[in-house]
Amino acid sequence: MLNSAVITTPGVYEYRLITPKQAREWYSNDVISTIGYEETASALSLLLGHPVAVNRITIKMNRGDEALVFRLVLPPGSPRIDPKDKGQIMQHVNAGHWELGLLRKIGE
Repeated sequence: MLNSAVITTPGVYEYRLITPKQAREWYSNDVISTIGYEETASALSLLLGHPVAVNRITIKMNRGDEALVFRLVLPPGSPRIDPKDKGQIMQHVNAGHWELGLLRKIGE
């Protein structure tokens, strides 16, 4: 699980938006979280109905790997959240300013 759609290694990727229901169906117990903030993990836990660990690690995706992406999508013209104000994430989640996506590495 990622908190942004990042390209972790060179290659060809596809990214598509998915619903919370599709994310819950995709989720399994062997998923590795790379979510680095407690509040982000809590928000994603609520959407998935499963606990999401805080785990600040870097990953490298290989062909065939998939990652669930949870990211904030603030309205146009909104300022980015200052790192010192990370506690404001839930207000944006509650307002629906987020998306879930599935990032898959499909080629080298």
